[in-house]
Amino acid sequence: MDYGLKSRIASILKPNNGRGVMLAVDHGYFLGPTEKLEVPKRTISPIVRYCDSLMVTRGVVRSSVDPNFPVPIVLRVSGGASIIGEDLSNEEITTSIKDAIRINATAVTMSIFVGAKYEHKSLVGLGHLVNEAEEYGLPVLAVTAVGKELAKRDARYLSLSCRIAAEFGAHMVKTYYCDDFQKVVNSCPVPIIVAGGPKLPERDALALTYNSIKAGAAGVDMGRNIWQSQHPVAMIRAVRAIVHSNYNLDQAYKLFQQLAKGQPIPQNRGNFNPNQNQNRPQQNRPNPQGNRQNQNRNQQRRPQQNRPNNQNRPNQKPGQPNQSKPNQKPNQGKPQNQNRPQNKPQQKPNQTKPAQQTKPAQQPKPAQQPKPAQQPKPAQQPKPAAQPATPAPAAPKPQ
Repeated sequence: MDYGLKSRIASILKPNNGRGVMLAVDHGYFLGPTEKLEVPKRTISPIVRYCDSLMVTRGVVRSSVDPNFPVPIVLRVSGGASIIGEDLSNEEITTSIKDAIRINATAVTMSIFVGAKYEHKSLVGLGHLVNEAEEYGLPVLAVTAVGKELAKRDARYLSLSCRIAAEFGAHMVKTYYCDDFQKVVNSCPVPIIVAGGPKLPERDALALTYNSIKAGAAGVDMGRNIWQSQHPVAMIRAVRAIVHSNYNLDQAYKLFQQLAKGQPIPQNRGNFNPNQNQNRPQQNRPNPQGNRQNQNRNQQRRPQQNRPNNQNRPNQKPGQPNQSKPNQKPNQGKPQNQNRPQNKPQQKPNQTKPAQQTKPAQQPKPAQQPKPAQQPKPAQQPKPAAQPATPAPAAPKPQ
């Protein structure tokens, strides 16, 4: 399979899961102005953004689809019969591949009528279409139509039709859902897309979508079950949730009800987590500052935490005279008091200055740092005087 052909199929059936939601609006080519499709542009505009591809005729593409919106076009190129005619199977190719290329179609599609009066014409037409489309790298979607004989939609008949379409070279096949549908999927070597069919109640249409995907279908091609609904946007979003988000029937129908009532859907729940994470560091902002101070003080905590050991290390403190002692002792005692009970640091300034007993009760930490920075030299150095390391701190006093 050529690169262009693979790329076009990947725009219809998403490569991450091999599934797609196709919106069918080609009914007018044999039904005329179908209900809720009387004005195609009005029907297509609000829901086209939720589909992966749009199945449409060239007349509606040129008149009713916004060319500025990049939606893959699956162009119907067959026709020739109407709903009031004798036989819907009497179709031929009506749109050329060159015109499909001018429209910038992603794929082309036509109907085949296995077992009908004009079976031969439709199957030969499929073969010719595949031959011509392959020259330009355009994938072909074959539709296993049944005309007016809806009773033919059983597993035996649909398996036959889908397999014949694949044998003729179709790259994808659109067919109907039926009982024992997995048999149809297993017997067809190319992806199967399930048709929506006539209008159903919303829950039944969602059940059709869910059962089709569960049985192995690559997607759905729905029209009337979406745009004939009272809430087409809610309906196509619920269908899309089944196809691409693995919603079950109850989840999808609940989503439809919420969207139909206009209730907001929490799609971006993760937005709350970043906000919470932003609030958390704001509450703990003093802690990282304290950690930075602690990191700068960890180099000096060893002598401070073990103050009696610092007395045994008199050579290190005088090695850094007045610069280290006044800056270390008031700064080291106060952040340590943040993590420890505040009674201890309140007693130390009480020994030096009784008038400052009220200040440490209020904990004006930045106000007390310069004051003990000047006076703790005589006040805190005589503490080690009781131990044998007294001669070492006595040296800075005469200085």
